[in-house]
This record gives sequence, C-alpha cells and structure tokens, in this order.
Amino acid sequence: MAENFFDVGLDRNPANFQPLTPLTFLERSAAVFPDHTAIIHGPLRRSYAAFYERTRQLGSALASRFGIGRGDTVSVILLNTPAMLECHYGVPMCGGVLHSINTRLDAKVIAFQLDHAQAKVLIVDRECMALAQQALQLAEVQPVLIQYDDPEFTEPTEAVAADVLDYEAVIASGDANFDWLMPTDEWDAISINYTSGTTGDPKGVVYHHRGAYLLAQGNALTTSMAKHAVYLWTLPMFHCNGWCFPWTLSAIAGTHVCLRQVRAEPIWSALAQEDVTHLCGAPIVMSLLISAPEAVRRPLSQTVQFFTAAAPPPEPVLAGMKAAGFDVTHLYGLTETYGPAVVNDWQQHWSALPAAEQASLKSRQGVRYLPLEQLDVLDPETMQPVPRDGETMGEVMFRGNVVMKGYFRNAEATDKAFAGGWFHSGDLGVVHPDGYIQLKDRSKDIIISGGENISSIEVEDALYQHPSIEAAAVVAMPDDRWGERPCAFIELASGKDDVDDDALRAWCRERLAGFKVPARFVFTSIARTSTGKIQKFQLREQAKALAATAAGATAEG
Repeated sequence: MAENFFDVGLDRNPANFQPLTPLTFLERSAAVFPDHTAIIHGPLRRSYAAFYERTRQLGSALASRFGIGRGDTVSVILLNTPAMLECHYGVPMCGGVLHSINTRLDAKVIAFQLDHAQAKVLIVDRECMALAQQALQLAEVQPVLIQYDDPEFTEPTEAVAADVLDYEAVIASGDANFDWLMPTDEWDAISINYTSGTTGDPKGVVYHHRGAYLLAQGNALTTSMAKHAVYLWTLPMFHCNGWCFPWTLSAIAGTHVCLRQVRAEPIWSALAQEDVTHLCGAPIVMSLLISAPEAVRRPLSQTVQFFTAAAPPPEPVLAGMKAAGFDVTHLYGLTETYGPAVVNDWQQHWSALPAAEQASLKSRQGVRYLPLEQLDVLDPETMQPVPRDGETMGEVMFRGNVVMKGYFRNAEATDKAFAGGWFHSGDLGVVHPDGYIQLKDRSKDIIISGGENISSIEVEDALYQHPSIEAAAVVAMPDDRWGERPCAFIELASGKDDVDDDALRAWCRERLAGFKVPARFVFTSIARTSTGKIQKFQLREQAKALAATAAGATAEG
C-alpha cells in the first residue's frame, strides 16, 4: 500500500488539537462580552464576567474543599435558577460529572439515583431540602450537603442541620482565578441524566463533552439564535440538561431569563419586559400561554420562537400561538440524544397552505439535527430502512456524535440499545416521501385489537381536532373479545362541558376506521410528568382497572 503523505509528520499536538467542550463557550463570552447580561433572575442582572468568575469559584471549591476530581458525581436538586446554570459549568470545570435530579421525583427514586450515581456532593434548593433529606435517609451514600437559598423563594421552610453548608459561602471560598480543567478527552463524561424508570429502575444516561458541545451549537443553528438572543427558561434545566441550552446561550453570548415556576403571569411579564426571543416547552406550556386571561397577556414587540417536543401541537393551539405572536417549531429527541436531535424544518412554500394542512405538516417530527450524522426508520428485525411511503412503520433509530455514551453501570442495557450499530429509540414511525419522519407510537403503546395494530397517536390526532378538547391520551384497554381496545382519556377545554361519549364517538367515526374508535372515553385530569409529558403508564393501569370493574359488573349481572 502506498504511503499516505498526508499522515506523515502531521500528528495531533496541543497546537492543532484540543478536546471539544462547551466550557470554552463561557470563557469566550466572558472575555469578549464581559459586561453583557448573562443571567436575569427577578431584580438580579449578572454579567458574563461575573457568571464566569462564580463558576470558577464553584469549581475551585468543589475541588479544594470536597476533593471532587475527574469522574466524581455532583448531584443537584435545583430549579431554573442562577445556581443551576453555574453548576453546568462549575462542576465539569473541576472534572466532575453533573447529575441533575428531577425536582418532582419522590424520595425513594432520588435515593436510588444518588446511590447509583455515587454522589459525593449534593446541592439543593431550599424549597427542596425536606425532600432531599428524606432521600438521604433512604440512601447509602452520604454526600456533602449544600443548600442554595434563592432570594426569589420567600416562603418559610424548616431550619436545616448545622452541617448543611451554604451555597453562597461555598462560592465565596473558591478561587475566582481557578485554573479549571479541560477534559483530558472529549469523550469524558460531562453529565448523567436518569430516564423516567416507568418500567423498572431508571437508567443513567451519560453525556460526553463532545456531544454537549455539538448539540449546544446545533441548538443555536436550528433555532436561528442570533448573537445576544434572550432565552426564557420554561423548560426544566434538569431535563436533558435543559436540552443543552445552558451551554448554547454562552456560545452566542445570550441572556438567560430564569423562572422558578412555569405560570402564565410571570411568563407573559418576562416575554414583554425582557424582550424574550426564544423559549421551549411541552404543549401544556402553549396551552397555558394562550388560555391566560386577557388581563395577564401582554402584547409582544417581536415574534417569539417557541420550540416544543412531546405530543404534536393541535391545530387550535397552533392558531392561538400564531395569533399571540409565537412561531412554533416541533422538535423530537430523547434523553439518550441529549434532548432534541430532530427538527421539523419548515419549507417556505408550506406557509401558503391552508391552516389545517400546515398543522398536519407541523405535527411531523422532521429531519435530523445538523450535528446528528444519521436518522432513519428501520425494520428492527432486518435493520433495513422502511419504504418512504408514509405508511410502513419501523423503529426510529439514531447514529452520531449526539447519542449518549451509554447507560451508567448497565452494560446489558447499553448493548441492547446499540444493537446493530444504531441507537434503538423504541419509538415507531414512518418516513414520508420527502424524507420527514413521523412518529406513530412508542413500541409499548401500540394497541393490538383483533390482530390489527392501532396507533394511539393517530387516534389522539383525531381527538385533538375537536374544538372542545384540551388534551387527549389513548391507551390499550384489555378486552375479552378483541384482546385490546382503545381507551381515550380526555381533558376538556375551560368552559367546554357540553361534550359526551356519544358526541366524541361520532366525531371519531367520521375520521377513523371503525376498529380504531375508542371503546371508552374517560373525562378526567390527565397525569403528566414535571416536563409536561403525559404519563401513559398510569393511564394504562387506570384502563386495566376500568376493564376489570366492567367485567366484574357483567359477571354479577
């Protein structure tokens, strides 16, 4: 084989190769735009110079006082506050791995995560301290406990033990000139995020510096974030590290507007007062915005970009958001892909189509993010792509640099997820002729009735077209004759209480094949996770109970 002269004397060295890490985004913005506002939180206005200084102090204190080094886990139970942003930089600056915990989990699950992640330090918002201490009573690990006392949280709480350290005192003890650590390799872990664990113990999804760097840049490109964009935190930062936006904003020297709680009034106030340009959230956040009273809503001086994931936005919600001054884009991803890795890239000529057609197009998940190398829908048995006909279902699979390292201390689950050289999402979908993918269901959510597959998403789409429906979720209900039948859980919009089973059954018959029409409609408040996702596993249990009750009544009769 002939010698390749492009490999001769052209080795990697510190001058021409450095590991990618999003930590450099903050260093650059602090140097170039030191006085630009990085963080807004209530009356607080913190510059990039101060933000960078505090993260270095945090990293220094974690290393010198608590011995945190490469590969050590620092867990946090924090809301969308400046401290949470500081932890996204300060923890990896000393080589630590950030473990962001869902603030709405119960103590038992938190204890499992702390033990599994081998937490050495736990930083907790004062509002969550009672929960954290309950978890620590159940946990085997006993990390150093630090309390963050947010000035925006004014409600009284129980006094903490004397050995609980104060976050601000920890920051003050650190060196503002700390010579923070670059990763030795961009493959080094930067964070760990746990899956919901609805089918067993949650799995720890490990992110690396390279993936976080690339996804953060991909966010800026995908969302058209210009320099100094203003981002409102309605998405929980604990969810997939806030889809990597804590790092994205530093790349463009943007401004974080923090919110402790997702409520209509503070959201509308921030949108108007802080000239917000971008925000993200589940469809429930859109409903919250457009259903707010007129006295709460504020006129917007600019079109605000809203990025949503989870369920496809219903047509009435899209229309309401457009009228209120928002441009909605549908994203898709998983914890294992650093958050969103698929975007419904809008084609200009679609804007001339009727609203109903636009809504149908917006409901598709779309095409791959720029930093994702491959996205496809494959037959999981043959690992071959499905036909591009918009009808043939397969499993959505990912391949690229924004796919997780794997599941922490779970080689079996990692191997299964990466079988065949692809990440298996567990989501079922189709590919349309134009290459855009569309989810049809989770593999566990497909309803098999009389041997026929029914997509719960297809039935939900039909229900969402009804003007009186605020939210709909369809799951399998056991049926003696058919095996399973669809059961629809319905939340009606405010003031819309004139809809009954017969009306919805007739509505569905006009839009669906007869065997896809729900056998039962349940009008209720639908359980959701803290990130707005409908908890279908709970609804499946409710449907089983309803079926059992009906069977018992029939037997008694």
